[in-house]
Amino acid sequence: MARWERYSKAEMIEKYRLIGESEAFIDCMQQISRLAVINRPILIIGERGTGKELVAARLHYLSPRWEGPRIALNCAAFAENLLESELFGYEPGAFTGAQRLKPGRFELAHGGTLFLDELAQSPLPMQEKLLRVLEYQEFERVGGTDTLQVDVRVIAATNQDLPSLCEKGKFKRDLLDRLSFEVITIPPLRARIEDIPMLAGFFSRRMAVELDFARPPLFSKHAMEQLMTYAWPGNIRELKNVVERATSRTEGEPIIEEIDFDPFESPFRPLSEPERKGKVAENQPKHREHSPQNKLIEARKDDNLNLKDAIAEMEREFIQQALEIYQFHLGHTADKLGISYHQLRRLMKKHGLSRLGQE
Repeated sequence: MARWERYSKAEMIEKYRLIGESEAFIDCMQQISRLAVINRPILIIGERGTGKELVAARLHYLSPRWEGPRIALNCAAFAENLLESELFGYEPGAFTGAQRLKPGRFELAHGGTLFLDELAQSPLPMQEKLLRVLEYQEFERVGGTDTLQVDVRVIAATNQDLPSLCEKGKFKRDLLDRLSFEVITIPPLRARIEDIPMLAGFFSRRMAVELDFARPPLFSKHAMEQLMTYAWPGNIRELKNVVERATSRTEGEPIIEEIDFDPFESPFRPLSEPERKGKVAENQPKHREHSPQNKLIEARKDDNLNLKDAIAEMEREFIQQALEIYQFHLGHTADKLGISYHQLRRLMKKHGLSRLGQE
């Protein structure tokens, strides 16, 4: 059964939809819609994690080619000789192990769209061959002599500055000129901060459904402030991972109180020798000159005794000592204290304690 007999155009566009309402995002979406119907090569530029493949898919399914194949290839994933075989295919006997004819990605994409990701990583000789296909829509398989004609729209993507690479001789200017009929530059997440609540809610709801939670958790004011002020070097891909991880850790509780951005954070994380020595010294239990009881005595001397503050200080001291005893393993500490993991996390936040016990 063909792809277009299983899914409607609207269903495919919805499957690869992008989410946002910021001005930068809306401008980008309008450009995508305008260019989708124009049968010319398109160059997509964006940082890692901004959704370049989603943009390419949207261009395809909004175009008259949407019923045709949509083929993708990561140019950085193959050595030069293998990349040529992947793109153009090969004839039997073309090289050792080539026992049968294999069509390349251009053949497979005939009548549709070929998405070339990480194009800046392709070798210069391969760029020359790509230029010929773009110019004339023809090529030969590796080891073959017959010229094949194809009808393929090429959409390329990169996270690098191609004009600068051209100046350094690392990218062919002719190929850049041929690809850049128009260039779609995807704004990074830090340029569309106002989209973060919408994106975070979307990823959280989807994760909650996957985990069969009764309802998706909400974000506390503190957690949302964390999301809104983070730099997001990994952009939307990183946001998705962070939100899904935070949602899974709620275990069905209604509120996400705290955001952990680094999944490698652990007191047991392997470190280099100099780092290890520094951490050993840093994590030694701190000498306490003033216990909560001593502070109570001092407060009594000043006629400034406050029961609520004293209890809070004793609670903080008790949790601090428990964390040190159980080497900052939150699960074990929570079990010994007779509270849940998430209750411990909330108390740590309340008293300004980090996972390593540092203020």
